[in-house]
Amino acid sequence: MAKSIKETLLGTLVHGEEILENIRVMREVSQDKITAGNEADVRIAPLHTKELNLVVSSVADTGKQAKVIRLSSQNGYLPPFEAGQYINLFAEIDGVRTSRPYSICSSPRQRAYYEITVARTKDGFVSDYMLDEVKEGDTFTANGPAGVFRYQPVFHSKRSLFLAGGSGITPFMSMLREIIDAGLDREVTLLYGCRNVENALFHEELSGYAAEHPNFTYHLVLSDSAEGWSGEQGFIDAARIARLVPDFSERTCYICGPQVMNDFCKSELLGMGVPLKKIRREMFGAQRDITKEPGWPVDLTGQEIFRLTVDGRVIEAKSGESLLTALERAGVRVNVCCRSGECSLCRVKLVSGKVFLAQGILQRKADEAFGYLHSCKSYPVSDVEIML
Repeated sequence: MAKSIKETLLGTLVHGEEILENIRVMREVSQDKITAGNEADVRIAPLHTKELNLVVSSVADTGKQAKVIRLSSQNGYLPPFEAGQYINLFAEIDGVRTSRPYSICSSPRQRAYYEITVARTKDGFVSDYMLDEVKEGDTFTANGPAGVFRYQPVFHSKRSLFLAGGSGITPFMSMLREIIDAGLDREVTLLYGCRNVENALFHEELSGYAAEHPNFTYHLVLSDSAEGWSGEQGFIDAARIARLVPDFSERTCYICGPQVMNDFCKSELLGMGVPLKKIRREMFGAQRDITKEPGWPVDLTGQEIFRLTVDGRVIEAKSGESLLTALERAGVRVNVCCRSGECSLCRVKLVSGKVFLAQGILQRKADEAFGYLHSCKSYPVSDVEIML
């Protein structure tokens, strides 16, 4: 039998033949057997599972138009994740198979379950289902964990500034729970923007953390006026950041929330002289009303119906909905994960027609050159033909 390249190279070493013999014996007798030819796949697969089979082990109502859903593994194993990452949960609703990415809000220091927090959104196709229908014992498939919105000790400062808006608090909960529960050597200041106290997720838990742990400072910033409220009120702007976090220039900044809040806070930080490399952002989907995004064609209302041709099949596509949404409604399966224009799994090739590209897409140069689009943030503005 011909030797592999690895065997040939090892054979040239002084003790090469002895090493090869040890490998052969280990493969035969070791309890942690090495499978010849696919060692990497065997070891990596449990850490980066292509599909997770999850079961709802509990549903907790926060009383704030949101629920915390605890998900356990059906086979007893959950892959590890880093605080700040998300899973992409698949659901079939009224015959439509779709998915949504949800940040894991539980600590990565325990692996018995993942917790996600689902907040109700206006006309939320999936959020209404998750909040009104999902119960203990229901099963889901998901992919992940995924995402790069996480602390990287090689590059990031031990002092962090967290800027959260609405349900964008969820990845920060995972980070904070790990820092506090494990006693990590990090210092965090969190500015959390909400309309009112009643909708501020985890406010009581965060206030308790701030009272007990000197390395964590918390400010809730309300955008609506509130009788009797003596805390911060307004927006998370440059003046407020500079006043509450005077050492902001020495911190790594993390932003997570709706796109309008995300873009505003990024602009404020850049205006304060914070370099782009010190700003980490997590996008929560596309603009809810894409017609309000800069550059949208003024002659389109978002209600126009165009013909979307895919692999010879013609389906209807509304201008105000992404190509991905149109494909899912028609039962066309598309690989998808982040739904925010970052992961690139939902790419399709534009054969003909015109689309509007939403902001925030991380498009590769090669995709741009050869006409590939992120279907999650591409909107038809004419009849379109694509190739999966």
